[in-house]
Amino acid sequence: MQVPLYQAKAEFFRMLGHPTRIRVLELLQHGPVPVRDLLADIEIEPSSLSQQLAVLRRAGIVVSTREGSTVTYALAGGDVAELLRAARRILTELLAGRNQLLAELQQTDTSAPPATAAHRPSVETGAR
Repeated sequence: MQVPLYQAKAEFFRMLGHPTRIRVLELLQHGPVPVRDLLADIEIEPSSLSQQLAVLRRAGIVVSTREGSTVTYALAGGDVAELLRAARRILTELLAGRNQLLAELQQTDTSAPPATAAHRPSVETGAR
């Protein structure tokens, strides 16, 4: 039985849904990176990085090459880098909208008169 496209997409995004995996992909956007450099940039245990790289490798998102004792990872294709750039643009827009809303809320707070005892809602205990 074939998996519906929406389910395949959900599984793809779930596979990406780990901060270490996202960070690895961000670092690989600029070209191949040896594992030792990934470890230095991400600052996690080698075994944890290895697990996350294995997930990305099994998914076909990254590829690895070995030269002597050095293992280097690279993105399997440019589409992943474009996806990360799109995510950055979306987050930028979302956060800009929140900052605008926050500024409006702060402006409203500074222009509203302070609540006086007559205007404050009363809190009665036990009242329904």
